Amino acid sequence: MAGFRDIIGHDQIIEHLKNAISMDKVSHAYILNGPDHSGKRMLAEAFAMTLQCETVQSHLAGDSAYSQDISSDRCESAQIHTDAVTEPCMECRSCKQALGKNQPDIIYVTHEKTGISVDDIRRQINQDIVVKPYSSKYKIYIVDEAEKMNLQAQNALLKTLEEPPPYAVILLLTTNADTFLPTVRSRCVALNLKAVEDVKIRTLLMNRYHVPDYQAELSAAFAQGNVGRAVLLSSSEQFIGLRDYVVQLIRRMEDIPVYDMSKELEPIQEQKEDIPVFFDLLLLFFRDVLLYKATAAEDHLIFQGQSYMIKQITDRMTFSGLYLILQAIGTADRRIRANVNAPLTLELLLMNIKENIA
Repeated sequence: MAGFRDIIGHDQIIEHLKNAISMDKVSHAYILNGPDHSGKRMLAEAFAMTLQCETVQSHLAGDSAYSQDISSDRCESAQIHTDAVTEPCMECRSCKQALGKNQPDIIYVTHEKTGISVDDIRRQINQDIVVKPYSSKYKIYIVDEAEKMNLQAQNALLKTLEEPPPYAVILLLTTNADTFLPTVRSRCVALNLKAVEDVKIRTLLMNRYHVPDYQAELSAAFAQGNVGRAVLLSSSEQFIGLRDYVVQLIRRMEDIPVYDMSKELEPIQEQKEDIPVFFDLLLLFFRDVLLYKATAAEDHLIFQGQSYMIKQITDRMTFSGLYLILQAIGTADRRIRANVNAPLTLELLLMNIKENIA
């Protein structure tokens, strides 16, 4: 669990939540909508911890008197005060409990992997929410994978959303807000997580996780704005191994006889779940070739560790050849998704690349 300042990206959402805290206009329910690993839980936990922070609440209690005393020459002091009511102190009892995941008024709704049932909602929210907070101003419920609520569970939750206690805050974390009933959505503040800039993710990976620059570049690009996915990829031996396999395959492409294509593809055929990632890595590599051919600049290459090989390939490839390779990768991807014969599809792709890379 961390404060807002430790979260990379999502600036608009953070600003919205901070304003709600500082202006004492916290809604009774929020939907945090975004892909897996995109930061929904970090945002929810930072929001919950800040709301319950004893130091923050102490500052908010004296806010009206303080604001009347602020003059134009006290802007710096005002900024310090604003920061004090929008970041958890990490030192008070509530913050320490939250860090240990045992703050009694921050409740994590649990459920089976198969879904969230009506009994889960009734037992963990509806029947519990009528009891006032144990030690804090708010009673906060964090519902992860909220898209797994069935229709009955949503209807049960709706009764609470329609008449919530003044101290209640319900945070619904979901990968697909469209699965919620319109009546549920209309009673929540919807916050949609957007992709984080690659440069921010790359900087995070290098500075906080000490990932080499070339690996951070590829992980950030492949994650497509998803910070959590980038962190996972940067430390995934399977992903790193697949990246190296793709690089070696392309490096040796001209020397691979046509009759050996099937043998060269054995590693990827044995791990069929890796085929979509294999296609994406191929696309990123040949995107680098296309970029270098068009600009002769290395600054924005994703496979920066392979810049020399990219230059060599670029020298002997035409734009039309690159276009045909990129088109072939897209075609192969569509065929695999349509359950067309995988070995044949992959062999045809490799032959296409071999034909156009020379």
